[in-house]
Amino acid sequence: MWTQDYTPLGGSLAWSALAAALPIFVLLYLLGIRRRPAWQAALSGLAAAAAAAVLVYRMPPGTMLSAVGYGAAFGLFPIGWIVFTAILLYRLTVETGKFEIIKDSIGSLTQDRRLQALLIAFAFGAFIEGAAGFGTPVAVAAAMLTGLGFSPFYAAGICLLANTAPVAFGSIGTPVITLAAVTGLPLERLSAGVGRICAPVSLFIPAYLIGVMGGWKASRRVLPAIVVCGASFAVTQLLVSNYLGPQLTDILSSLATMGSLVALLAVWKPKDRFELGGNAVAQAASPRHARSQVLHAWSPYIVLVVMVLLWGLYKGPLNQASLVFPWPGLHEKVIQTAPVVASPTPYRAIFRFEWLAAPGTACLIACVVAAVLLGMSPGAFLQVLAKTFRQMFLSLVTIASVLALAFLMNYSGATATLGLAFAATGTLFPFFSAMLGWLGVFLTGSDTSANALFGNLQVVTAGRLGLNAVLMAAANSSGGVMGKMISLQSIAVAAAATGMPAAEEGKLFRFTLRHSIVLASAIGLVTVFYAYVMPQWAP
Repeated sequence: MWTQDYTPLGGSLAWSALAAALPIFVLLYLLGIRRRPAWQAALSGLAAAAAAAVLVYRMPPGTMLSAVGYGAAFGLFPIGWIVFTAILLYRLTVETGKFEIIKDSIGSLTQDRRLQALLIAFAFGAFIEGAAGFGTPVAVAAAMLTGLGFSPFYAAGICLLANTAPVAFGSIGTPVITLAAVTGLPLERLSAGVGRICAPVSLFIPAYLIGVMGGWKASRRVLPAIVVCGASFAVTQLLVSNYLGPQLTDILSSLATMGSLVALLAVWKPKDRFELGGNAVAQAASPRHARSQVLHAWSPYIVLVVMVLLWGLYKGPLNQASLVFPWPGLHEKVIQTAPVVASPTPYRAIFRFEWLAAPGTACLIACVVAAVLLGMSPGAFLQVLAKTFRQMFLSLVTIASVLALAFLMNYSGATATLGLAFAATGTLFPFFSAMLGWLGVFLTGSDTSANALFGNLQVVTAGRLGLNAVLMAAANSSGGVMGKMISLQSIAVAAAATGMPAAEEGKLFRFTLRHSIVLASAIGLVTVFYAYVMPQWAP
C-alpha cells in the first residue's frame, strides 16, 4: 500500500503544484511552441508525468507502470474503439459513393458554408454527442464537413468549437450521472445546475462559431439562422435539464435545433455568397436525387442513431456480458487522504471491458448493417477496415498516451495537488471551480472523467468556503465542456477524421486554445453570477 502526498516538495502547495504541472507544460511547449505532432507531445508528456510520479511523489515504479497500463487500456477501450468505428462508418459511405448523395442532400438545403456548419457541426454533432459522446461527434461531423469541401483544418477546428454546448450531457447524460455518483448529490439538482450554467453560453455559441469563421459581416447576413439555432438549443437544454433530467437533454435539444433550422431554410436563404478561406468553393447548386436514394445514402447514419439509442436504453442488460475486474497492481494499492477525501480511502481501479455494451460496439454493428445495406462485399469491407486502421494508428497512440498520462496523474496525486491549488483561491473559487473542470477535461479528454476526478474535491471545497455545493459541482462539469476542444484526444480524433497532416495538429491546438480559454472564462463568470449576484437562481 502506498499513501498519496499532495505536497511532496517540502510541504509547499505552490512548489508541489509546479511539479505536478510539469506534464502540462511539456504538452503546451511541444504543441504550442515546437509544433510537434500530437502523438509525440502525448508520449513526451507521459514520460514527464512518470518522472514526476516516481521522483517527486515517490510513487513505487511498479504502481506507476500499472497506472499507465490502466489509463492506456481505457484510452483504447472504450474511447479508441468508439472513434475507430465512427471513422469506419464514414469510410463505408465514401467507398460506396453514398457520401456524394449525402453532400447533395445537405447542399439542397443550403450551399452556404456558415449554415452547413450550424447544421452539421453544431446541431447534428450535438445529436451524436447526446447519443454516443466520447469523441464520436467530432469524428463524424468533421468527416462530413471535409467531404462537403471544407479544408481538413477548418473542418476540424469548427467541429471542435461546436462540440462544446452539448458535452456536459453527452452519451445519454453520462457526465452528470457520474458526477451524482461521485458526489452523492441529487441527480435532478445537478442536472438543473449544469443546464442553468450551460444554457446562457449555448445561446451565443452559434454566433461565436460563425464569428470565428467570418467575423461580424459574415454573421450579420445569417443572423436569423444564428438566433434560431442558439435560442432553440439553449431553451430546450434549459427546460429538459431542469424538468426531465440529463439523459435526453442533448438529444431533444439537437432535434429541436435541426427542426428549427430546416423550417427556417424552407422560407429564408442568405442573400450574400460566403467563402471560407482555404476551402473548396461550394457548387452553385447541388444535384437533386430521388427521396429513396437520399434515404439509402443516409441509412448508415440512421442505423447508427438507432443502434446507439438502443444501446443506451438497454445498457443494463448488455452490461451483464461485460468483463469487470480489478486492475492488477493498482486496485486499492493507493491510499487517498484528506482533503481530497474525508478519511483515508483505498483508491479503486476497476476496469470494465464492456465489449458488448460499449457505444463502439453499437457503432460496429451499425457498420456491418450499413455494409449490407450499401451492397458492399465482405472482402471490400475488410479492405476498408484495414485502411481505416492505418489511418487511425497514430491517433490511437495519442489517445492511449493521453489517458495513460491522466490516470497516472490521478493515482500519483498530482491531479489532486493541482485541484488543491485551485481551491486555495478562496472567494474567487466559483470562477476557478469552472477552470478546474476545464483543466480536468484538458488532461483526460472526457467530461465524465473530469467529474470523477474533481467532483468530490469541488464539494469538499464548497463546504469549507460556505458555497453552494451543487453549484460548484455543476460548474466542474460545465467548465469542463470548454476543455474538450484542446484535449489531445479530441485533436487526434479531429485530425484522423479529416485526414489532416500530423504536422498541423500543433496549429489546430493553438487555434482552439484561445477560444477555449475565452469560453471557459465565460462559464466561470456565469458561475460567479449565480454564486454571488443571484444565488436564489442557483439549484
